Amino acid sequence: MSEITLRGISKRYADGTTAVDNVDLDIQDGEFVILVGPSGCGKSTLLRMIVGLEDISEGDLSIGGNRVNTLGPKDRNLAMVFQNYALYPHLSVRENIAFPLRLAKMEPGEIDQRVGEAARVLELGEFLDRKPAALSGGQRQRVAMGRAIVREPAAFLFDEPLSNLDAKLRVQMRTEIARLQKRYGTTTVYVTHDQTEAMTLGDRVAVLRKGIMQQVGSPRELYNNPINLFVAGFIGSPSMNFLPGQIRGGKLTLPMAELDLPEEFRERVGANAGGREEQSVIVGVRPEHFEDASMVSKDVLGSGVTFRSRIDVIEWMGSELYAYIPVQGSARHNQGMAELARELDQEDVRSEGDESQIVARLDPASRVREGEESELWLDARRLHLFEPETGASLTYREGAGDPTTEGAHPGASHGGSNGGGTAGGRGGELGGAGGAGAVRRDA
Repeated sequence: MSEITLRGISKRYADGTTAVDNVDLDIQDGEFVILVGPSGCGKSTLLRMIVGLEDISEGDLSIGGNRVNTLGPKDRNLAMVFQNYALYPHLSVRENIAFPLRLAKMEPGEIDQRVGEAARVLELGEFLDRKPAALSGGQRQRVAMGRAIVREPAAFLFDEPLSNLDAKLRVQMRTEIARLQKRYGTTTVYVTHDQTEAMTLGDRVAVLRKGIMQQVGSPRELYNNPINLFVAGFIGSPSMNFLPGQIRGGKLTLPMAELDLPEEFRERVGANAGGREEQSVIVGVRPEHFEDASMVSKDVLGSGVTFRSRIDVIEWMGSELYAYIPVQGSARHNQGMAELARELDQEDVRSEGDESQIVARLDPASRVREGEESELWLDARRLHLFEPETGASLTYREGAGDPTTEGAHPGASHGGSNGGGTAGGRGGELGGAGGAGAVRRDA
């Protein structure tokens, strides 16, 4: 068994900097878990503590049920694949892959068998006698993966392995890594800042912010049921739109429309209102929950609200159409969203005074035009509401957001105190980012 258990793991440096703060996480045997977050969130530090390259300041780390805090990297039986490949330039592909086996003084026949099998699986057979300098970036990364595979480790650890590859190679290697993990069934921990990798590769995804675990869950759960504003803004491309909202008398007022708050939201929002008749909220809307009103069937139209707005810019991509729509917010709201965008390593789409911009993904057959006013539709059933001061979700439901477990690892629902998808009190704090605006991830 190769489960990895983290209990109260923290990393503090001599100058007082806390890189990782009290992280709990259970990674099941054979599970593929992604550690994701913006630059500086502590994800690579956490991975290095698991492998033994960083000392653990507090907490307990167990691999296969055994506490390994004091063991060196070579005694933990883990294989790590780095961002920069870490190949020996003077050795052939064959010798690079065989290197850890020769260090372990394995029999030559066994070495040849393992290297040959890895080369076959990774389609490196014709390159075995080449040096790394004669390989492409994708081939070099496959050699690094081969070196990890031949060790037959308890777990694979990947530290942003695709960052140095171009876009096309990243897609190809992403598929390769997923295929290999399913083939070998080895426990895998994968660090990335790219949420596309996180959403497509992992059984579960763990989102970190400033060293604190925010939420752990399946990609579907994080997308449909984010626990706070930070997770909502980080997961999804283009990112979730954020708008200022006012709730009064069961109605939600947005900059461009007013709608009846769905019944299932009223109880949850009311419990957080503290007896106030009027409540300010941040409203989150995914781009795909807007639509050209003319494309919405009559039986669905009543589940949302229609509004008229001018379309600033259109991006037609064949299978998708993105429309950029100006909305009136407030300078305070826009400032808060700009701060969130910077923390998420994203670029604010637009923020000029009291006006900001949202992104809508429409049916590609839509005939909306740039610079013209169009009638659009917003699905009221798919709104997310957040508390402006803390960023905590008012519509989060424990265990919801993942209606299907198709393709999920059997252990995907397990976890420690963070394994169930909770963020903890500090995880929701956003320092009063009470504003509007749309945040879009760089493509």
